[in-house]
Amino acid sequence: MKKILIQLDTDKFSSVFDAVTAYDAGVDRLLQYSGIEKPDVQALVHGAMFTRGGEDLKNSAVFVGGSDVAKGEAVFKAVKKSFFGPVSVSVMLDSNGCNTTAAAAVAKIISVGKVAGKKVVILSGTGPVGLRAAAMLAQEGAKVTLTSRTLEKAQAACDYIKKRFDVEIIPAAAADANANIPVLEGAYAVLCTGAAGITLVSEAVWQEHVSLKVLADVNAVPPMGIEGIKSTWNGKEKHGKIIFGALGIGGLKMKIHRACVARLFEQNDLALEAEQIFATAKQTIKK
Repeated sequence: MKKILIQLDTDKFSSVFDAVTAYDAGVDRLLQYSGIEKPDVQALVHGAMFTRGGEDLKNSAVFVGGSDVAKGEAVFKAVKKSFFGPVSVSVMLDSNGCNTTAAAAVAKIISVGKVAGKKVVILSGTGPVGLRAAAMLAQEGAKVTLTSRTLEKAQAACDYIKKRFDVEIIPAAAADANANIPVLEGAYAVLCTGAAGITLVSEAVWQEHVSLKVLADVNAVPPMGIEGIKSTWNGKEKHGKIIFGALGIGGLKMKIHRACVARLFEQNDLALEAEQIFATAKQTIKK
C-alpha cells in the first residue's frame, strides 16, 4: 500500500521545499492543498480517515505547513479535532520550518555540553524559531533569557512560552548589538534568531567573552547575526568557542524533517509538534 501524505499549506501556493523533503523521506504520493483555513480541514482529513481502515490507516498522514505559524497552529488543532476514537492518521506541524529549525539549533548546542543550570541567551527570540528554541533549552534545564527590542514584546513572548510549554523564560530588552552586551554577561551559550542581515553580536565582543562557550546563528544571509563567522561552520572552534552557522544547523534540520515525516507512517496516531520533533532531533544527531 502506498504512503500518501496530505500537505495542508496555509499559503497561496504549497511549499515546494516541503514537497521535495516529503519525497526524500520516502512518501509515495503527495496530495497538496494550498490556502488552507480551519473550515477546510475536516473534509480533507476525513478523506484520509475513511478510505483506509485498521492497520492500513498508518499509510496516510497529514503535514501542516506554510509561512504563517499562527495559522498553521490553528490548522494543526483542527486536524486533531477531526479524529474520533481510534480512527485517525498521524500529523506533523512545521510551518515555516519553525519546529525542525529550532530543534536542530538546540540539538547542536546541547551536543557539545550540558546546558542544565547554565545561562543561555536567545537574541531577537520573539519569532517562531526563537520561541521554540527557548522552550526546548529550558526543558533541558537551561536558564534562558530571551530578548526583543522592547521589554514588553520580550515579556509577551515569555508569557506565550509559559502558557504553551510550562517553562519560565527571562525577558530582556535589547534594541541593538551594543544593548546585547550586558545581556550576554555570564552566558554559556547564545543563539541568534533575528531577522536576516542584522548583526547582533560583534566579533570583538564574543571573542573576548569569558563565559561564552557555544554560539549558534540561524541566519544565513550576510551579514551574519554573529559577526566573524560563516554560515557553513558546523562546530568550528574559534577564539576558544564552538560555533554553528545557519547551514551547519540546516543540514541537521533537513535530517530531522525527513526523519519526522518518515515517522508519520509508523503508526496512525502520532501528533508531531515541537516536543516530539525535538525528541527526534536528539536521536537523529547521535546517528
